[in-house]
Amino acid sequence: MPVIEVENVRKYYGEMRGVENLSFSVEKGEIYGFLGPNGAGKTTTVKILVKIIKDYDGTVRIFKKDLRRWDKDYYGKIGVSFEFPALYSKLTALENLEFFASFYKRHLDPFEVLKMVGLETEADRLVAEFSKGMTKKLDLARALLPDPEILFLDEPLEGLDPTSARKIKDLLLEMRENGTTVFLTTHNMYVADELCDRVAFIVEGALRLVDNPSELKVKMGKHIVKVEYVANDDLKTAEFPLENLGENEEFLRILKEHEILRINTEEPTLEDIFLRVTGRRLV
Repeated sequence: MPVIEVENVRKYYGEMRGVENLSFSVEKGEIYGFLGPNGAGKTTTVKILVKIIKDYDGTVRIFKKDLRRWDKDYYGKIGVSFEFPALYSKLTALENLEFFASFYKRHLDPFEVLKMVGLETEADRLVAEFSKGMTKKLDLARALLPDPEILFLDEPLEGLDPTSARKIKDLLLEMRENGTTVFLTTHNMYVADELCDRVAFIVEGALRLVDNPSELKVKMGKHIVKVEYVANDDLKTAEFPLENLGENEEFLRILKEHEILRINTEEPTLEDIFLRVTGRRLV
Protein backbone atom coordinates (compact mmCIF):
# COMPACT_ATOMS: atom_id res chain seq x y z
CA MET A 1 0.00 0.00 0.00
CA PRO A 2 1.50 3.38 -0.97
CA VAL A 3 1.96 5.83 1.90
CA ILE A 4 3.38 8.58 -0.35
CA GLU A 5 1.74 9.42 -3.68
CA VAL A 6 3.03 12.27 -5.83
CA GLU A 7 1.21 13.22 -9.04
CA ASN A 8 2.36 15.82 -11.57
CA VAL A 9 4.02 18.06 -8.99
CA ARG A 10 5.62 21.23 -10.30
CA LYS A 11 7.61 23.85 -8.39
CA TYR A 12 9.54 26.78 -9.86
CA TYR A 13 11.58 29.46 -8.11
CA GLY A 14 10.84 32.34 -10.43
CA GLU A 15 12.28 31.18 -13.75
CA MET A 16 14.39 28.46 -12.14
CA ARG A 17 12.96 24.95 -12.18
CA GLY A 18 12.78 23.04 -8.91
CA VAL A 19 10.78 20.00 -10.04
CA GLU A 20 8.44 19.48 -12.98
CA ASN A 21 5.77 16.85 -13.69
CA LEU A 22 7.07 14.76 -10.81
CA SER A 23 5.10 11.54 -10.21
CA PHE A 24 6.00 8.56 -8.02
CA SER A 25 4.73 6.50 -5.10
CA VAL A 26 6.42 4.93 -2.06
CA GLU A 27 5.14 1.78 -0.38
CA LYS A 28 4.73 1.20 3.34
CA GLY A 29 7.86 -0.39 4.83
CA GLU A 30 10.04 0.52 1.85
CA ILE A 31 13.41 2.25 1.77
CA TYR A 32 13.08 4.49 -1.27
CA GLY A 33 16.22 6.13 -2.61
CA PHE A 34 15.91 9.49 -4.34
CA LEU A 35 19.18 9.85 -6.22
CA GLY A 36 20.67 12.69 -8.15
CA PRO A 37 23.43 15.31 -8.31
CA ASN A 38 23.30 18.61 -6.43
CA GLY A 39 20.58 20.84 -7.83
CA ALA A 40 18.59 17.93 -9.30
CA GLY A 41 15.45 18.61 -7.24
CA LYS A 42 15.96 16.24 -4.31
CA THR A 43 15.77 18.87 -1.57
CA THR A 44 12.82 20.63 -3.20
CA THR A 45 10.93 17.32 -3.25
CA VAL A 46 11.61 16.62 0.42
CA LYS A 47 10.62 20.17 1.42
CA ILE A 48 7.30 19.68 -0.36
CA LEU A 49 6.74 16.31 1.33
CA VAL A 50 7.41 17.71 4.84
CA LYS A 51 5.27 20.83 4.22
CA ILE A 52 8.06 23.40 4.23
CA ILE A 53 7.22 24.31 0.62
CA LYS A 54 3.45 24.70 0.21
CA ASP A 55 3.08 26.71 -3.02
CA TYR A 56 3.42 23.89 -5.55
CA ASP A 57 1.20 22.65 -8.35
CA GLY A 58 -0.01 19.06 -8.49
CA THR A 59 -1.15 16.56 -5.88
CA VAL A 60 0.60 14.92 -2.94
CA ARG A 61 -1.18 12.34 -0.79
CA ILE A 62 0.27 10.98 2.44
CA PHE A 63 -1.55 8.02 3.97
CA LYS A 64 -4.21 8.55 1.26
CA LYS A 65 -4.92 12.10 2.49
CA ASP A 66 -4.11 15.23 0.49
CA LEU A 67 -1.02 16.78 2.05
CA ARG A 68 -2.63 20.23 2.02
CA ARG A 69 -5.35 18.92 4.35
CA TRP A 70 -2.94 17.65 7.00
CA ASP A 71 -2.67 19.85 10.09
CA LYS A 72 0.08 19.83 12.76
CA ASP A 73 -0.75 16.19 13.59
CA TYR A 74 1.23 15.33 10.47
CA TYR A 75 4.49 16.08 12.27
CA GLY A 76 3.77 13.38 14.84
CA LYS A 77 3.81 10.83 12.01
CA ILE A 78 7.05 11.83 10.29
CA GLY A 79 10.70 12.30 11.21
CA VAL A 80 13.03 14.57 9.25
CA SER A 81 16.82 14.83 9.20
CA PHE A 82 18.32 17.25 6.69
CA GLU A 83 21.92 17.30 5.48
CA PHE A 84 22.70 20.23 7.81
CA PRO A 85 21.56 19.35 11.36
CA ALA A 86 19.24 21.66 13.32
CA LEU A 87 20.46 21.45 16.93
CA TYR A 88 21.29 23.72 19.85
CA SER A 89 25.05 23.79 20.41
CA LYS A 90 24.85 25.19 23.98
CA LEU A 91 22.69 22.28 25.16
CA THR A 92 23.83 18.73 25.81
CA ALA A 93 22.76 15.89 23.54
CA LEU A 94 20.11 14.73 26.02
CA GLU A 95 18.86 18.29 26.65
CA ASN A 96 18.42 18.74 22.90
CA LEU A 97 16.28 15.62 22.63
CA GLU A 98 14.27 16.44 25.74
CA PHE A 99 13.52 19.89 24.30
CA PHE A 100 12.43 18.51 20.91
CA ALA A 101 10.42 15.75 22.59
CA SER A 102 8.30 18.44 24.27
CA PHE A 103 6.86 19.31 20.83
CA TYR A 104 5.14 15.94 20.50
CA LYS A 105 2.03 14.51 22.14
CA ARG A 106 3.70 11.11 22.02
CA HIS A 107 7.39 10.30 21.73
CA LEU A 108 10.09 7.76 22.52
CA ASP A 109 12.30 8.08 25.58
CA PRO A 110 15.11 10.53 24.63
CA PHE A 111 17.86 8.52 26.30
CA GLU A 112 16.70 5.31 24.58
CA VAL A 113 16.86 7.14 21.25
CA LEU A 114 20.45 8.15 22.01
CA LYS A 115 21.18 4.45 22.50
CA MET A 116 19.63 3.66 19.13
CA VAL A 117 22.19 5.85 17.33
CA GLY A 118 25.14 4.99 19.58
CA LEU A 119 25.37 8.25 21.53
CA GLU A 120 24.35 7.14 25.03
CA THR A 121 27.85 7.77 26.43
CA GLU A 122 27.72 11.35 25.09
CA ALA A 123 24.33 12.21 26.62
CA ASP A 124 25.68 14.91 28.95
CA ARG A 125 28.17 16.40 26.52
CA LEU A 126 27.58 19.80 24.90
CA VAL A 127 26.72 19.62 21.22
CA ALA A 128 29.28 22.39 20.62
CA GLU A 129 31.95 19.75 21.38
CA PHE A 130 30.57 17.20 18.93
CA SER A 131 32.29 16.11 15.73
CA LYS A 132 30.44 16.32 12.42
CA GLY A 133 29.57 12.63 12.59
CA MET A 134 28.27 12.85 16.17
CA THR A 135 26.15 15.85 15.24
CA LYS A 136 24.74 13.91 12.30
CA LYS A 137 23.79 11.00 14.56
CA LEU A 138 22.14 13.33 17.07
CA ASP A 139 20.08 14.94 14.31
CA LEU A 140 18.94 11.46 13.25
CA ALA A 141 18.02 10.77 16.88
CA ARG A 142 15.91 13.94 16.87
CA ALA A 143 14.09 12.63 13.78
CA LEU A 144 13.41 9.31 15.53
CA LEU A 145 11.79 10.86 18.61
CA PRO A 146 8.15 10.66 17.43
CA ASP A 147 8.63 7.00 16.42
CA PRO A 148 7.76 8.08 12.85
CA GLU A 149 5.80 6.10 10.33
CA ILE A 150 7.76 7.87 7.57
CA LEU A 151 11.39 8.92 8.01
CA PHE A 152 12.81 11.52 5.62
CA LEU A 153 16.62 11.46 5.51
CA ASP A 154 18.96 13.70 3.53
CA GLU A 155 22.47 12.20 3.14
CA PRO A 156 22.08 10.22 6.41
CA LEU A 157 25.60 8.74 6.45
CA GLU A 158 27.51 11.87 5.48
CA GLY A 159 30.49 12.39 7.81
CA LEU A 160 30.12 9.08 9.68
CA ASP A 161 33.04 6.74 10.32
CA PRO A 162 32.63 3.17 8.97
CA THR A 163 31.56 1.71 12.34
CA SER A 164 28.92 4.39 12.93
CA ALA A 165 27.71 4.13 9.34
CA ARG A 166 27.24 0.38 9.74
CA LYS A 167 25.23 0.90 12.95
CA ILE A 168 22.94 3.43 11.26
CA LYS A 169 22.47 1.19 8.21
CA ASP A 170 21.48 -1.70 10.48
CA LEU A 171 19.10 0.59 12.37
CA LEU A 172 17.38 1.68 9.14
CA LEU A 173 17.07 -1.91 7.92
CA GLU A 174 15.57 -2.92 11.28
CA MET A 175 13.10 -0.04 11.10
CA ARG A 176 12.08 -1.13 7.62
CA GLU A 177 11.42 -4.65 8.91
CA ASN A 178 9.16 -3.11 11.56
CA GLY A 179 7.12 -1.27 8.92
CA THR A 180 8.71 2.18 8.89
CA THR A 181 8.94 3.83 5.46
CA VAL A 182 12.25 5.56 4.74
CA PHE A 183 12.57 8.23 2.05
CA LEU A 184 16.30 8.70 1.53
CA THR A 185 17.93 11.35 -0.65
CA THR A 186 21.58 10.93 -1.52
CA HIS A 187 24.21 11.18 -4.23
CA ASN A 188 26.08 8.23 -2.69
CA MET A 189 25.28 5.24 -4.89
CA TYR A 190 26.97 2.75 -2.56
CA VAL A 191 24.61 3.73 0.27
CA ALA A 192 21.61 3.47 -2.05
CA ASP A 193 22.72 0.11 -3.41
CA GLU A 194 23.05 -1.41 0.04
CA LEU A 195 19.90 0.01 1.63
CA CYS A 196 17.23 0.79 -0.94
CA ASP A 197 14.39 -1.43 -2.12
CA ARG A 198 13.92 0.94 -5.06
CA VAL A 199 15.84 3.89 -6.40
CA ALA A 200 14.60 6.85 -8.41
CA PHE A 201 17.00 8.81 -10.63
CA ILE A 202 16.22 12.54 -10.71
CA VAL A 203 17.95 15.05 -12.98
CA GLU A 204 16.94 18.66 -13.64
CA GLY A 205 13.74 18.25 -11.63
CA ALA A 206 12.44 15.21 -13.52
CA LEU A 207 12.50 11.46 -12.83
CA ARG A 208 14.34 9.40 -15.41
CA LEU A 209 14.02 5.89 -13.96
CA VAL A 210 12.63 3.98 -10.94
CA ASP A 211 13.62 0.38 -10.22
CA ASN A 212 15.15 -2.11 -7.79
CA PRO A 213 18.98 -1.78 -7.68
CA SER A 214 19.63 -5.50 -8.17
CA GLU A 215 17.20 -5.75 -11.09
CA LEU A 216 18.78 -2.69 -12.69
CA LYS A 217 22.18 -4.36 -12.60
CA VAL A 218 20.79 -7.51 -14.19
CA LYS A 219 18.98 -5.57 -16.92
CA MET A 220 21.90 -3.28 -17.71
CA GLY A 221 24.82 -5.60 -17.02
CA LYS A 222 27.12 -7.08 -19.66
CA HIS A 223 26.08 -10.69 -18.88
CA ILE A 224 29.66 -11.90 -19.11
CA VAL A 225 32.13 -13.73 -16.87
CA LYS A 226 35.67 -12.47 -16.47
CA VAL A 227 38.39 -14.99 -15.65
CA GLU A 228 41.83 -14.04 -14.33
CA TYR A 229 44.41 -16.81 -14.54
CA VAL A 230 48.16 -17.54 -14.74
CA ALA A 231 49.67 -18.84 -17.99
CA ASN A 232 53.44 -19.08 -18.56
CA ASP A 233 54.01 -17.07 -15.39
CA ASP A 234 51.94 -14.16 -16.78
CA LEU A 235 48.61 -12.83 -15.53
CA LYS A 236 45.95 -13.31 -18.21
CA THR A 237 42.29 -12.34 -18.45
CA ALA A 238 39.51 -13.68 -20.62
CA GLU A 239 35.81 -12.85 -20.93
CA PHE A 240 33.00 -15.24 -21.82
CA PRO A 241 29.24 -14.83 -22.30
CA LEU A 242 27.15 -16.23 -19.46
CA GLU A 243 24.85 -18.03 -21.88
CA ASN A 244 25.86 -21.71 -22.25
CA LEU A 245 28.99 -21.04 -20.20
CA GLY A 246 29.20 -24.69 -19.08
CA GLU A 247 29.54 -25.74 -22.72
CA ASN A 248 32.15 -23.15 -23.71
CA GLU A 249 35.25 -25.17 -24.67
CA GLU A 250 37.76 -22.34 -24.20
CA PHE A 251 36.38 -21.51 -20.77
CA LEU A 252 36.55 -25.17 -19.74
CA ARG A 253 40.07 -25.50 -21.13
CA ILE A 254 41.32 -22.54 -19.08
CA LEU A 255 39.75 -23.99 -15.92
CA LYS A 256 41.44 -27.32 -16.56
CA GLU A 257 44.90 -26.20 -17.65
CA HIS A 258 45.67 -23.04 -15.67
CA GLU A 259 45.82 -21.64 -12.16
CA ILE A 260 42.65 -19.58 -11.67
CA LEU A 261 43.02 -16.44 -9.58
CA ARG A 262 39.54 -14.98 -9.87
CA ILE A 263 36.20 -15.52 -11.61
CA ASN A 264 33.52 -12.88 -11.44
CA THR A 265 30.62 -11.48 -13.39
CA GLU A 266 31.01 -8.00 -14.83
CA GLU A 267 28.32 -6.01 -13.03
CA PRO A 268 27.72 -2.28 -13.46
CA THR A 269 27.55 -0.06 -10.41
CA LEU A 270 24.53 2.14 -9.77
CA GLU A 271 26.72 5.08 -10.72
CA ASP A 272 27.48 3.44 -14.08
CA ILE A 273 23.76 2.94 -14.64
CA PHE A 274 22.93 6.50 -13.58
CA LEU A 275 25.44 7.87 -16.09
CA ARG A 276 24.10 5.62 -18.84
CA VAL A 277 20.45 6.55 -18.18
CA THR A 278 20.83 10.27 -17.53
CA GLY A 279 24.06 11.22 -19.25
CA ARG A 280 25.09 12.93 -16.02
CA ARG A 281 27.49 12.15 -13.22
CA LEU A 282 26.35 12.44 -9.61
CA VAL A 283 28.90 15.10 -8.66
